[in-house]
Amino acid sequence: MTPTIAIIGALEKEVRQIYTAVEKGTVVDEAGLHIVGGEYHGFTVVATTAGMGTVNAAAAAQHLISAYHANAIIFSGIAGGLNPQLHIGDVVIGEHLRYLDTDTALIAESAPELEEFTSTDFLIDLAEETLRAHGYIDASLTGNAAAGPETLAAARADADATLFRRNNAGTEPQQYLRGTIATGDRFVSGCEAKAAAIAATQGDCVEMEGVAIAHIAAKNGIDCLVLRAISDNCDESYDALSSREFDLEEYAASASSLVLSIVRRLAVKLGVEPRD
Repeated sequence: MTPTIAIIGALEKEVRQIYTAVEKGTVVDEAGLHIVGGEYHGFTVVATTAGMGTVNAAAAAQHLISAYHANAIIFSGIAGGLNPQLHIGDVVIGEHLRYLDTDTALIAESAPELEEFTSTDFLIDLAEETLRAHGYIDASLTGNAAAGPETLAAARADADATLFRRNNAGTEPQQYLRGTIATGDRFVSGCEAKAAAIAATQGDCVEMEGVAIAHIAAKNGIDCLVLRAISDNCDESYDALSSREFDLEEYAASASSLVLSIVRRLAVKLGVEPRD
């Protein structure tokens, strides 16, 4: 049976590239969602824009699982940076996902009885492998004196040798981090809200959907991966952030490109053959 991967973004710009990449595509409007389905490197892919917030994300995830029998969900998009080690354009792999403004003890009274959620280990490893191949370096090395200059220099040399940086090695490479993503139903902006988010979750970035995706994946016993590209440092209002349309398109496109590359690598590892 052909594996099915669901790819979800909160905003249309976060999945637009996915829509155009699938082959033999179908388009369906159902359950309040615009769903594009098709084939990609041997997988069946269903992609949709969920809308913002945990309810929209959870509803979209459950529908794609129930109606299309998705075996895995990949969620990508943009987020506000909380970790000062990260810069705009860097990527957080959601190793841990935590609710920001939810009483998690009450949530955990129902299956799967968890207060914190995770992406799937092998998908985290695959995402890290993909990011390194794209010329990213591990942010935990740049902020860790114990790593030593030789380790950091070796990581930088590996990044500069990638196809993505061979003609641009003079610039600083972008970073990735296997980190913690905080999810809340309010847009976090300003010093006080940012500090509160850090205190509550010890998050590396904050957004409005990721933990809901991981929660529904855990509830259904399927794999998931949540990726976030840093678009701001929680120092802008939503209207101000939205006005930077060109920048947001770039960050969202970067996240989508990484998702497609991860799927291609997964196809190789699983030996999934493209269909005629």
